[in-house]
Amino acid sequence: MQQELRFATFNAFNLAPPGVKLYDNLVPSTPEQYEAKLAWTARQIDLIDADVIGFQEIFSQAALRAALARTTKYCHAAHIGFDPDPAAPRLTPSVALVTRLPQAQAAAQLVDFPAGIDMPPGSRDAERFTRAPLHVALQVTPDLVIDVVVVHLKSRRPDYRNGDSGDDPQLYALACLRSLVRRGTEAAALRVLLADMARSQKRPRIVMGDFNDVSDAVTTGIVMGVGAPLGERLFDACQLQRHFDCQRDVAFSCVHDGRYSTIDHVLVSEDFHRDLPNAIGEVVDVISLNDHLLLGLPEASDHGQVIARLRLFDESHGFMDAGL
Repeated sequence: MQQELRFATFNAFNLAPPGVKLYDNLVPSTPEQYEAKLAWTARQIDLIDADVIGFQEIFSQAALRAALARTTKYCHAAHIGFDPDPAAPRLTPSVALVTRLPQAQAAAQLVDFPAGIDMPPGSRDAERFTRAPLHVALQVTPDLVIDVVVVHLKSRRPDYRNGDSGDDPQLYALACLRSLVRRGTEAAALRVLLADMARSQKRPRIVMGDFNDVSDAVTTGIVMGVGAPLGERLFDACQLQRHFDCQRDVAFSCVHDGRYSTIDHVLVSEDFHRDLPNAIGEVVDVISLNDHLLLGLPEASDHGQVIARLRLFDESHGFMDAGL
């Protein structure tokens, strides 16, 4: 039986083949730049060495497969992901999951908002996620299935309309508000879907990805279900970790305007909250791989990777010997 589980989230930062136009203000990558990005991404995946990795900003699942083929530890791992809709009016990235654990059932994209939740009239994608979360049920042991959901919520980048720009402070403020409304609506939709999952499946849950906000933000709190019944709650793995030294803490996954913050999270259900009566395990620690953010490598991601190590309890509620 596997004694330790490692879950990681990795925003790959515009992973796409060379020559593909992603955004109006972004020049397509060259073959040389693409080669460098694949090489760096493969090395980082091997460094992460997690049982399950959730990816964001995947514009091409084939590009992710190409990176995985260059790894030494994931050549035979299962890669689950859906390419962006080629018929969509604009190209948007998708998420993906790579796992060395077997699947318990077919994976599913959570495309649509649940009934009763939608964006304001006139909004794009008013009744669906811009980047659909991915749900994969994984068979950890013969008796244990964990529901894993990979997410990528709306960024804080201003959502301009009709050629607006940030030159006008009112237009800038309204564009930021539209982004916040989108992220908040997606958070509320995700909360309902996760609560339904908790009630129907009654299995441990891991939700991880790029939340585009810190752990104590309102939108992240909505996803976690702050104030919800305990069985439907999620908890920030970073706050639950057993091994934590505030004197050495250098955890961050994003650097913006000189500010260091963590917007990439691994959330766990009560099953991994060691102080709760229904716990089947605990969060040992959470590790951030972020040196590349300070080195300014052009081929690297603009996000750090977050890795949560979980350990299961044995039948007597002691700890399994994981050699730690």
